Amino acid sequence: MGGIGVDQTDYQDLLRTLSVASVEHHFDAFVDVPWDDPAYAVDPKDPRWILPDVDPLGRTEWYRSLPLDRQIEVGFYRQTNVVKVGLQFEQVLIAGLMMYCLDLPNGRAEFRYSTHEATEECHHTQMFQEFVNRTGLDVPGAHSLFRALGPFLPLAAKHLPFIFFVGVLGGEEPIDYVQKVMLRSGAPMHPLLERISQIHVAEEARHIGFAHQFLEHRAPGLNRVQRAFASVLTPVLMRVLCDAIVVPGPKAVRDMGIPREVVREVWWGSPESRKFLRDMFGDVRMLAEETGLMNPVSRRVWRALGIAGRPNRFRSEPAPAAD
Repeated sequence: MGGIGVDQTDYQDLLRTLSVASVEHHFDAFVDVPWDDPAYAVDPKDPRWILPDVDPLGRTEWYRSLPLDRQIEVGFYRQTNVVKVGLQFEQVLIAGLMMYCLDLPNGRAEFRYSTHEATEECHHTQMFQEFVNRTGLDVPGAHSLFRALGPFLPLAAKHLPFIFFVGVLGGEEPIDYVQKVMLRSGAPMHPLLERISQIHVAEEARHIGFAHQFLEHRAPGLNRVQRAFASVLTPVLMRVLCDAIVVPGPKAVRDMGIPREVVREVWWGSPESRKFLRDMFGDVRMLAEETGLMNPVSRRVWRALGIAGRPNRFRSEPAPAAD
């Protein structure tokens, strides 16, 4: 599934533009985050750790009924664990990018852009780990299954690059969506977490854009069997990776003391949580429509996995209040 599609010159020019943007507009983990500013100090008792209503756990009756100190404690742990999840996913992504670049022909602009992206992702991992370290919490991050399979996932970048970049969106889109929802909500955020989220969202826009362009460029080169396979696998990867990254594992659930019935409600039992799940993938549904990966069979898979819905009209379109 690695065949080149059409408009090679335009595609290479676009990658050069993205590379220039990475040179002119980038962040350094230890320059652009004021780690030692007293206003950014991490205080476990800071009420700004309380989860807002836009957070699936924060809107539950169970969480809202907790004493204030417990709301702070659970919110502090949850937000730290989400940062750790982002770190782990980006470690896998960096390895995959390097694997993809291993045999690229000389002169391909994909090499330069991919290494720019890997550089930025390295800064993100440094930024995320520094944040986790400063909380003092020993959070596990992603589900144990994702951590176990992580070392093997980058191999797909070399042998099945189209599928690998579908998987990239399966991890990047949910993390990006969650951070944008938090930032757009206007709810009080700890300034350190807010700054980290702002930097991550700004650079992820380029990274997600590259994955979209890569898939749009490669899709015309797929034969009928490859297209059918990719069309069905795309929603499967979206849901599997979303669950692995967004849903906390058993240790995190125990550490936060979340009852089983609340776990079922939040991921993904209630109507509000099911809408939140669907809304994460509006951009990917748009991409699937544009690349011919949405067909009668794949539509059934999207619906069966609970992630079907109206495709976005443009990238990062805010989700409607109801659908």
